[in-house]
Amino acid sequence: MGFSIKKLVRNHSEGNDSTDISSDLEQQNYPVVLDEKNEFVGKVNSISNTNSNTEKHAIYESVSNDDDTNDLYAIESAIETKLSWFNRLAVYLNAETKGIEPVSVEERNPDESVVSAASMWFSANMVIAAYALGGLGPLIYQLNFGTSVLVIIFFNILGLLPVAYFSIFGCELGLRQMVLSRFLLGNLTARIFALINVVACVGWGIVNTVVSAQLLNMVNHASGHECPLWAGCLIIVGCTVAVTFFGYRVIHAYEKWSWVPNFAVFLVIIARLAKSHNFSNGEWTSGPTTAGNVLSFGCTVYGFATGWTTYASDYTVYMPKNTNKYKIFFSLVAGLSFPLFFCMILGAASAMGAVNDPTWNQYYQQNSMGGLTYAILVPNSLHGFGQFCCVLLAMSTVANNVPNMYTIALSAQAMWGPFTKVPRVVWTLAGNAATVGIAIPACYYFEGFMQNFMDSIGYYLAIYTAIALSEHFIYRKNSFKNYNVEDWNDNSKLPIGIAGTAALIVGAFGVALGMCQTYWVGEISRLIGKYGGDIGFELGASWACIVYNIIRPFELKYFGR
Repeated sequence: MGFSIKKLVRNHSEGNDSTDISSDLEQQNYPVVLDEKNEFVGKVNSISNTNSNTEKHAIYESVSNDDDTNDLYAIESAIETKLSWFNRLAVYLNAETKGIEPVSVEERNPDESVVSAASMWFSANMVIAAYALGGLGPLIYQLNFGTSVLVIIFFNILGLLPVAYFSIFGCELGLRQMVLSRFLLGNLTARIFALINVVACVGWGIVNTVVSAQLLNMVNHASGHECPLWAGCLIIVGCTVAVTFFGYRVIHAYEKWSWVPNFAVFLVIIARLAKSHNFSNGEWTSGPTTAGNVLSFGCTVYGFATGWTTYASDYTVYMPKNTNKYKIFFSLVAGLSFPLFFCMILGAASAMGAVNDPTWNQYYQQNSMGGLTYAILVPNSLHGFGQFCCVLLAMSTVANNVPNMYTIALSAQAMWGPFTKVPRVVWTLAGNAATVGIAIPACYYFEGFMQNFMDSIGYYLAIYTAIALSEHFIYRKNSFKNYNVEDWNDNSKLPIGIAGTAALIVGAFGVALGMCQTYWVGEISRLIGKYGGDIGFELGASWACIVYNIIRPFELKYFGR
């Protein structure tokens, strides 16, 4: 049956009186179904009300027609939703079915504390990706350990503060980050950023998965029984699906403890690094070239830390509204800063070992930071136990991929109205499918391209932050009372996004002039030192901020929103 249900009536003979489905639930007086031409289609045999913590009013009908066939339908705004069985499956498995709709105060979990949100980001950053990024300072940008540490601390703080701050919005307003963006950036601009966010979620998932697959591939390599790259990708993505399918509650439960084995492996790396005597601080340098390298490394660190900004409020929407906002902010700062500092500084220390030891350096040249990790833990070291540690560290990527694959569903739904009809679990599965579908060939053919691409897409986060903070502090007077949550899906009341889109475009020009990547060095960035210095996010954010605050008053004056 492929009809579009137009109305439900109490009986066929009356034909014109619409009925309230909720009353039929109580009276068991099932209506009949008319199509768009008011012609009889079938009689409703049964109605069931699905009542879960996240979806209280999902109503399903079993309709029989003259052909004695029975089909199950989810009636939503009198339109048949063909993918509703995914939601029914999710309800059966006690998974989250709620999409981008605001989370009401009644739906909040009174037992959820700030520890839940802090541990979420603690685990997501206590991973091999953060460790590998820290190694770029000495190995790519020729910075010594001390300089690398200073860059790591400063640019991480700069990047994580917006994540902690926007997490408060989720608790206060119950809005997902990409829906909140409609108020902060404007409706049109928010949908553009939602699209970028979808690409970023898949892209980071690919990069992280490839790194872990390569590390898994090194285990038992000498014996010829190594894990193939394609199998490693399937393992990582499969574990990610197992967590993200169930949604918010299971994600928080998983992230609460997934950091433990990763932290234990990092402690083993510290012990082996100390015993090897390969670590040294390196020579302090100065001058324009060092300054350029500091800026370029800092840009990479900032991009990783602030990468969670467009996810932030997604993971605090079920927190009680009366939760102390200062506790949320400072607990998130702590939950983000410790793993970022710890992993990146350890990565820089390990990289200094590769600078000093030719064997370690050879492993790094062959398999990047995964190879260096293997060199520290396995040969002439811990052997079998070291390989076990490598497996644990490779699996840490799941904790980093989980937020990507949960938020991708919410970002996809926020892009375009009809996409909200597709259940969250479908988008989550589609995102994971896209990740594994691209990650497997990327392992063999274009890993370098993917890494460069994701380094570039990180610039948009600085533009996003500049626009969002301008709107909140200047035009909404730093008050949550100036947000009418009921307008979240009303195009006639949301800001249009003229100022936001103009700021995004101009900010992108600033990024192009200031970025310093292997495939593109901007006109301004190439003036800094021998190799250039990356000031893309600084120029992008500042230019976007200026343009937004020039145009936004006119948008308010002439459109009133």
